[in-house]
Amino acid sequence: MTKAPAPSEIDWQNLGFNYMDLPYRFLAHYKDGQWDDGKLTEDATLHISEGSTALHYGQADFEGLKAYRTKNGDIQLFRPDRNAARMQKSCERLLMPPFPTDKFVAAVKSVVKANADYVPPYGTGGTLYLRPLMIGVGENIGVHPAPEYLFTVFAMPVGAYYKGGVKPTNFTTSYYDRAAPHGTGQSKVGGNYGGSLLPGSEAHKAGYSDVIYLDPATHTKIEEAGSANFFGITKNNEFVTPKSNSILPSITKYSLLYLAEHNLGMKAIEGDVFINDLDRFTEAGAMGTAAVIAPIGGIEYQDQLHVFYSETEVGPVTQKLYDTLTGIQFGDVKAPEGWIQKVEV
Repeated sequence: MTKAPAPSEIDWQNLGFNYMDLPYRFLAHYKDGQWDDGKLTEDATLHISEGSTALHYGQADFEGLKAYRTKNGDIQLFRPDRNAARMQKSCERLLMPPFPTDKFVAAVKSVVKANADYVPPYGTGGTLYLRPLMIGVGENIGVHPAPEYLFTVFAMPVGAYYKGGVKPTNFTTSYYDRAAPHGTGQSKVGGNYGGSLLPGSEAHKAGYSDVIYLDPATHTKIEEAGSANFFGITKNNEFVTPKSNSILPSITKYSLLYLAEHNLGMKAIEGDVFINDLDRFTEAGAMGTAAVIAPIGGIEYQDQLHVFYSETEVGPVTQKLYDTLTGIQFGDVKAPEGWIQKVEV
């Protein structure tokens, strides 16, 4: 495996979203009913049995979060406790042993601190992306929970999602379902993403940036936008996002719901978003860790393209929400209490 280049050799202005084998990652092992203390390791290869449940039965979940360099050179995390809580919910759904919040946050901080030189400089738009991952391992072949588990956190520097500024793109509705009504849609498990590869590929081939999934029960309501949550801005200054038991509870989504209400004075609503009622929205977008906000220019449904604010320009409310949240993440805007955790380097 090729090691990452030295920090001095990295072109920070032109980072993509690619795997890098950084010097350190965290690894903990669950066996005989308890987690060990875990440790930092330089070994980027997971050594597991061919009978591991992660390989056969999908007993695997993960998270995604970032570390940010501020203007004064500090490094900070954005709501890592919420990632820990969401991973615990995913673990419960797959009968995996939850990793405690305090240990989760400590593990993330240890990886950031050990790889601090790889946190991109302030002003580049880059961040250190962190991937906590849990898998079922051990000698197993029956359809039942694994006897052992691995929890790891690895990292890589990634560039700004938008080169040259935030830009709207068009989405298309998908024939496929993202998740079953009472399935694993609320959990961040690997199988949800495996099933999204085909519809995403078909959307790209048709010239769209991603897909809009409709609710699996009736196919009348918007659920999610690709691998991110959907939102719309109404003429009445409302921030609206779908509510469903099969939607992944995005940390970005709940942060934007709060900011829309408390910082922008909007009415924040979680509720039904019917695909035949898109005229109520003047702006729309997708929200998640990678892009923060991906403005949606238009949505194709039944061979008709519904355009929101513009196919080429970002709406003013969407831009304000993006600027506010990224300002908090990079330390330029005051954060609500408890949202930011510093990493002592």
